[in-house]
Amino acid sequence: MIHHRSREFSNELATMLELVAPVFGCGGPVLPMASTGRGALEAAVCNVFSPGDEIVACCNGRFGELWARIAEEYGVVVHRLATDWARDIDLAQLEQLLCDRPSIRAVAVAYCDTSTGVRNDVESVCRIARARDVLAMVDGVSAIGGMPFAFDEWGVDVAVTASQKCLMSSPGLALAAFSERAWHARKTSTLPRGYRDFDDIRQFVTKPRPETPGTAPVHAILQVAEALRMMHEEGLDRVIERHELMGAAARRGVAALGLPMQCPELKAYAPTITAIALPEGMKPLAVRERLIESGIETAEALGPYGGTAFRIGHMGDIRLHDVERTLAALSESLTELARG
Repeated sequence: MIHHRSREFSNELATMLELVAPVFGCGGPVLPMASTGRGALEAAVCNVFSPGDEIVACCNGRFGELWARIAEEYGVVVHRLATDWARDIDLAQLEQLLCDRPSIRAVAVAYCDTSTGVRNDVESVCRIARARDVLAMVDGVSAIGGMPFAFDEWGVDVAVTASQKCLMSSPGLALAAFSERAWHARKTSTLPRGYRDFDDIRQFVTKPRPETPGTAPVHAILQVAEALRMMHEEGLDRVIERHELMGAAARRGVAALGLPMQCPELKAYAPTITAIALPEGMKPLAVRERLIESGIETAEALGPYGGTAFRIGHMGDIRLHDVERTLAALSESLTELARG
């Protein structure tokens, strides 16, 4: 452990802040917060809105719905769009909703919703939001660092991620970026912020010797700084390419095993996670336990898919050979379970 007010820690914090900005694709400061990604989603609501403000939440997955519920808990009026987890966001419906309700102030969307494996068209959502002069808010927890992201170029206004996914570190650190439009919205926001005040965080991290307002999650910041060094050594473009290759290999391998995707009607899948449906009568827990015996941990499916599917994560410090080993172990597990 090193002290969170020491020069040594400040240097590492400065390195992390410098190296993470290109991952977001933003020129402004990225704000660290001692929290999970969920805490950053809540902070985004607190810093931008007032009770009674209206937003659109794209809810084609558990985490889009989570952001909607958080906003509602703070008195924000939420218009849910794309509530069918099995389908993509209908951009025409989004445009129509914004046209019909000019009082809407923001659109919230998950780039990758890990409950389904969808890859939402964030760039198009941002373009539509900007055309209507509403804020574009992106949950990038399972995407930023593993999928292309261009905060400034796409016109994103709020984006959040966390340490434990593509940034391949321990949980406990969230990161957020704000556009000038979002900072302007914060000036009129009346929701309580307290610990989650992003302007307070900004003032500390933009000092000549960066600090955090309170005690920092020291180890998480040190880990993320080192992870970012590794990503820059690999090359950010190659990191993105590696994730695309892993996602394609996972989908191709699953199809070769005769298994469908959990949500087969989606138009675009994220390269960071693959959600897989199992044959009728085969229990996902049994498959996952067999894989654990091979040293491979997978995730249970969420929501309505809990009894019929499971998920393979391939983000962060995962390589193509890890995906190939997982598919081989899955093939063996399916064969053994089919034999009874």
